[in-house]
Amino acid sequence: MRLNNYRELKVWQASMELAQQIYRLTTNFPKEETYGLVSQIRRAAVSIPSNIAEGHTRESTKEFLHHISVSLGSFAELETQFILSGKLGYVEAQTVDSILLKLDEAGKMLRGLQKSLKSKLSNG
Repeated sequence: MRLNNYRELKVWQASMELAQQIYRLTTNFPKEETYGLVSQIRRAAVSIPSNIAEGHTRESTKEFLHHISVSLGSFAELETQFILSGKLGYVEAQTVDSILLKLDEAGKMLRGLQKSLKSKLSNG
């Protein structure tokens, strides 16, 4: 069963919360990173719920799956960028671990949705 609104999806809600947290955390990054790492991190963070929303509103399951795939790519980007931020000392190790845990949880939800949609697609 498909929900009527993407805002009802728990994975969208979780990724929105994560994006908000990322935006807050990156305000403390060095100013020289404003157009570098901060910009990249924020784009990746907002891309996740945005692609879930866009995919949900598309006409077909196949299109939704494509957008889920894009969201998963953004997850990997965000994870990589946040690990780098920790290694550069922009974020405390404990905060990096907390963000990575949240990313892992949301990623599992997204992969679960992807698996469900693939099953729906193959069963016609």
